[in-house]
Amino acid sequence: MAFVNEISPEEREGLSNLYSKISSERSRRILHVNSEVRKSLRDFFIGEGFYELSPVILGPVTDPLNHPVSDASINYYGHKYGLTQSMIFHKQIALLSYEKLFIFSPNVRLEPLDRQATGRHLAEFSQLDVEVRDFSKDDAISLAERMYCFVIEQVRKSCAEDLEFFGRALSVPHIPFRRYDYSLAKERYGEEFEASLSENHKDPFFIENVALLDREFYDREMEERPGILSDMDMVYPEGFGEALSGGEREYQLERIIDRIKKKGQTFEQFKYYLEVARMGLPRSAGFGIGIERLVRYVLGLRNIEDATLFPKVIGKFSL
Repeated sequence: MAFVNEISPEEREGLSNLYSKISSERSRRILHVNSEVRKSLRDFFIGEGFYELSPVILGPVTDPLNHPVSDASINYYGHKYGLTQSMIFHKQIALLSYEKLFIFSPNVRLEPLDRQATGRHLAEFSQLDVEVRDFSKDDAISLAERMYCFVIEQVRKSCAEDLEFFGRALSVPHIPFRRYDYSLAKERYGEEFEASLSENHKDPFFIENVALLDREFYDREMEERPGILSDMDMVYPEGFGEALSGGEREYQLERIIDRIKKKGQTFEQFKYYLEVARMGLPRSAGFGIGIERLVRYVLGLRNIEDATLFPKVIGKFSL
């Protein structure tokens, strides 16, 4: 048929590979685990009294991130909207209505090509965003620990055959997880300390108290330790790397303005968020965890693109 010739060889190969992948027993099992992971996460947070918020796909303000990505904005009836890179600002604002909330949020981050080789990055992924009013960093860590243990326990029960298929044996770690101070870990293990620690651990752990300029402006700077943030990352063992990021948030207008200045960013970029902050934001803490990364770790997959049926692989044609 004539229209078939309009597909490039690269696109045809991509579609053929996708067809074979989706038709396989391996993909069916991965999809089952992905589904059970989502169910377990939802069950956990509903059981904890959280409200589920619908995701925002387009908005005039989104997470600036701490590394460059390509612009994914559009003009629509005279207004500029961007695809959501995370729900950080929306979930903070939503706490004016809800005390505890979670969102399964599709995130689009048009990452540079050099991130394709990490096995941990996609241009589109699902993130579970969590935020709680009047929470501290320690509260967020405790919640993340209980969430993770609950999910692993449930997946071991509901996906036993799938885990056996992938030769994966999971254990539920003891709480509390080990913690490392960011600056001390960097000093002791070097610039690649996260990767080194991940390779040499058998259970997840936390890296906390990140240096101010190494993160976005919205994580709260400690008053007792200027230049240090009250935030954290949870890291998977076995070399799987970062699992989730979070911490306490800046919520006072003057401090938010100061942090934007320190990052060298413009007020124009965040004017709508700043206007809401002027009206008043609640104090909060929370985190975001990537669903595909969690599935990748649970099944011991080499590449994150295998953790979802329609992966948007950086630099490649994707359906």
